[in-house]
Amino acid sequence: MTKAIDNIIIIGAGNVATHLARALLQSNKKIIQVISKSVTSAQTLGEICNCQFTSKIHEVSDNADLYLIAVPDDSIKEIAEIFPFKNKLLAHTSGSVSMDVLKEITVNYGVFYPLQTFTKNISLEYENIPFCIEASTNENTELLIQLASGISKNIYKIDFKQRRQLHLAAVFACNFSNHMYSIAEDILSHEEIPFDILKPLIQETARKIESLSPKMAQTGPAVRNDKLTITKHLDKLKSFEDYQKIYTFMTQSIQKEQKRK
Repeated sequence: MTKAIDNIIIIGAGNVATHLARALLQSNKKIIQVISKSVTSAQTLGEICNCQFTSKIHEVSDNADLYLIAVPDDSIKEIAEIFPFKNKLLAHTSGSVSMDVLKEITVNYGVFYPLQTFTKNISLEYENIPFCIEASTNENTELLIQLASGISKNIYKIDFKQRRQLHLAAVFACNFSNHMYSIAEDILSHEEIPFDILKPLIQETARKIESLSPKMAQTGPAVRNDKLTITKHLDKLKSFEDYQKIYTFMTQSIQKEQKRK
C-alpha cells in the first residue's frame, strides 16, 4: 500500500506557499520546515506553521515525505539544482513549467498545481480549488492525489501539455479580467465615482456563466453592434490612448466571436 504524505517542507513563502501551508495544516498534515530566500518571510510562514524556518537551502531537513517548491517560475530550476536529496519526492506548484525540470534532480518528482489566484491576506475555500496533478510514477501520482484530496474535492490528472493550455486560459480568465477591473476603476476615478458601484455587475457576470456559456452570456454594445454608443465611448477615451486601443480591440474581438456562434 502506498505510504501517505504526512510531513512536508515548503520551499517558498509567498502567496501560493502561504495558502498551501494553511490548506495542508487544515487537512491535518504537518509542515516541518519552511525555506525562503527572505528570512523574514520564512519566519512569518514558519510561525504560522509552528515549524522550523531558514533562508538556506543546504539546511533543509531530510525528514520530509514531500518537498514542495512554491516559488516564481523562473526560480524553480535554480532551487531544484541545489536540492540535496536524490530519492525524496519533490514537486513544484507551477502551471507553466514542466515537471521535467526536476528530472535530473531526483527520481521522484511531480506537479501539485492549485488553479486559483492567491493573495496572502484574502481567505479562500480550499475545498473548491481545482488541483492539477502530474508525477514521474503511478505511485507518486497517487501520493499527490491523496494529498490534494485532503484539501479539495476537485482533483485532476493533467499532463504538461494540458496544464500549459490551462494556465494560458487562466491568465485570460483571471489576470486579464482583473486588469479590466483596474481600468474600469481608473476611468471611474476621473469622475469621483466609487468602484463599488460596479461590484454587483461584476458578480452577476460571473454568476451567469454557471448556467450559460460565456459566448451566450455576452451582452453590451459590441454584441448589439451599437455603433453610436461605441463611437461615443471611443470619443470619451481620447485622453486614454491605451484604453482606447483596448476598447477597440475588445469590441472587434467580441464581434468576431459572435459571428462564429
